[in-house]
Amino acid sequence: MSGLSILITGGAGFIGSHVIRDILSEKEYNGFKIVVLDDLSGGFQANIPRHEHVKFIKGSINNAKLVEELFHAEKFRYVYHLAAYAAEGLSHFIRRFNYKNNLIGSTNLINASVNHRAECFVFTSSIAVYGAGQVPMREEMIPQPEDPYGIAKYAVELDLKAAYEMFGLNYVIFRPHNVYGEYQNIGDKYRNVVGIFMNQILRNKPITIFGDGTQERAFTYVGDIAPIIARSALKKEAYSRVFNIGADIPYSVNTLAEKVAEVMGIPPVLRYLPARREVKLAYSAHHACRAIFGQEVMTPLEVGLKKMASWVKQAGSRVSKEFEDIEVLKNMPPSWLRAAAVQRRKKSSREAGWATQKFPSGI
Repeated sequence: MSGLSILITGGAGFIGSHVIRDILSEKEYNGFKIVVLDDLSGGFQANIPRHEHVKFIKGSINNAKLVEELFHAEKFRYVYHLAAYAAEGLSHFIRRFNYKNNLIGSTNLINASVNHRAECFVFTSSIAVYGAGQVPMREEMIPQPEDPYGIAKYAVELDLKAAYEMFGLNYVIFRPHNVYGEYQNIGDKYRNVVGIFMNQILRNKPITIFGDGTQERAFTYVGDIAPIIARSALKKEAYSRVFNIGADIPYSVNTLAEKVAEVMGIPPVLRYLPARREVKLAYSAHHACRAIFGQEVMTPLEVGLKKMASWVKQAGSRVSKEFEDIEVLKNMPPSWLRAAAVQRRKKSSREAGWATQKFPSGI
């Protein structure tokens, strides 16, 4: 029988830490204990609000034994699953890692939710499930994901549907897109374009853009979606449904770069890199979400960027870590390739006890 506990995976991360704050502010959650499970691979413990009802557990959703122990001890009523490695472009080159973290880890949570009778499972998917050529993206469209990240997210969606039909596990699925704001990890060079741009500016480096910058996205301020996700488990009319969630107005990456430079107080200095494989146009419709959760006033891009810039200037820059376990180098963007090859050689040398050899020509 479920109790008065909530599990939030990825709660030390960007969106997760905002969802925690919004859950704490909901009167209907008064008396609930929040357990945050995060391995801190992309988040920071400092992002988690200090509160008597919030407990942090450092650990991975891939640890099925730990997940089972937590569910047995806490009797979670609601599960908010926000843990993921959301580097969509990189997912082509880390396929095994992607499926292990974004799919297999999710099934550990779904199994435990069924076995321990959780009342509702809230999952943050992605508009990456739609693929290309479907704009504006609508929930009734048949997903055609074009990268392993989108494939993994869609697989979890299908698994939740199957778990509901077989076991009665209620779920709510959100497909957010291009979210930015405070507490974003600006030191991750593989994801979160707004954070990447701001971090580059703080480090006195040019803003790097893949391709010609005409790709279009609708950039979403986190404060517009976190409250909806937080209260979704309380909305029974949302159960067993999928919702796009985010901003409506698409902007080109070129326009975004100019606006980011403006709020950071510098003229834009742009550097264009070879194009990578990605969806050209990606933005969605949000009629279903508004029908259930109400008409939200979306934060204009300039306003949201100013809020994030204010936080970024106080928090300071971060050094981007290289992803060490690249599985496929073929067709990797050149700006990622050299660093990936270096990391692979260093790892091989450490494992074999060899000295690092001269970098091969042609890379």
